[in-house]
Amino acid sequence: MFGIFKRKSKVEKLQLKYKKLLEEAHKHSKVNRKLSDRKMFEANEILDQIDQLNKSE
Repeated sequence: MFGIFKRKSKVEKLQLKYKKLLEEAHKHSKVNRKLSDRKMFEANEILDQIDQLNKSE
């Protein structure tokens, strides 16, 4: 209940963005392979950012 007003950390925001990109990549993988590959590339860049932030903490 008290977590309502808690702000999301940068890592949490990036994790949500990463998950969204993976879902989009999966959705497009059946229709447009090029777009799916682009979304996977973006997701991997986000994952690298998450790793860097976790190492710096």
